[in-house]
Amino acid sequence: MGGTYSLVLYGPDRYQLEAAAEAAFDEVRRLDQLLSNYKSTSEWSEINRFASDRPVTVSAESVQLLAACLEYSRRSEGSFDITVGPLMKVWGFYKGTGRLPHRAEIRSALARVGSSYVVLNSTARTVKFARPGMSIDPGGIGKGYAVDRIVKILREAGIQSAFVSASTSTVYALGTPPGEPGWKVTISDPKDRKRVVAEVLLKDESLSTSGNYEKFFMAGKHFYSHIMNPATGYPAEGMLSVSIIAPRAIDSEAWAKPLYIKGRAWFAQAQARNQDLRSFRAFTCEDGWEPKCAWLQ
Repeated sequence: MGGTYSLVLYGPDRYQLEAAAEAAFDEVRRLDQLLSNYKSTSEWSEINRFASDRPVTVSAESVQLLAACLEYSRRSEGSFDITVGPLMKVWGFYKGTGRLPHRAEIRSALARVGSSYVVLNSTARTVKFARPGMSIDPGGIGKGYAVDRIVKILREAGIQSAFVSASTSTVYALGTPPGEPGWKVTISDPKDRKRVVAEVLLKDESLSTSGNYEKFFMAGKHFYSHIMNPATGYPAEGMLSVSIIAPRAIDSEAWAKPLYIKGRAWFAQAQARNQDLRSFRAFTCEDGWEPKCAWLQ
């Protein structure tokens, strides 16, 4: 999925640890073949090629994951949207470093964006796009899903202490390292990556961070990042980075985008409305002359 995965494992049996790590990486390779839009042979790439023309039969796993994506979109008022593929391409962030498109290009791409245009038939296990030229992008959920799958495999293998990282943007702390109360994770200043603005101890929970420094370009004096606002067709502005701590990595990754796009006040209201979000912890760095970094209270 265009990223690097790493594992740190502790335990008394080296062979058990090595076998568990190999099983975990086998699962990552399997999911890469399922989800990656960097592989033309992946199942989701096949959806993108054919779903505008006809219903595409997919695996039960894809149906389940796509259904979760549509639910994230509904609950986030459309700010999480796996159909942003056309926008990522027109802005040059798909396999590229970015470019400033013409407004007509953005309008054309926006006409092909919207989770409501994904027709998912769970019984027949098919996916169909209601508009031509649509494409799904697993970038906002794929790594979190993979991390959760890795953690499941490690637990089933009897591993009690592990740290899982997907491109450093989504991590999961399983148990604790020897002699420590938790896994120490730092959050960096988005404008000075060597400076730490927050430090947390994680135990049996995930942390996902989305920042404008991951992919961006400058046009004139304006800064454009890869985090798209599906409502406008333009990169979201106002935030520099957000981090969410949650029990599952798929949740921390998925909800980081709505928080980044819609802001702290909106996310606080979403937590008040949704009981399952109240256990989440959020840390944001807002744009300004000096970055304003703080935990969401």
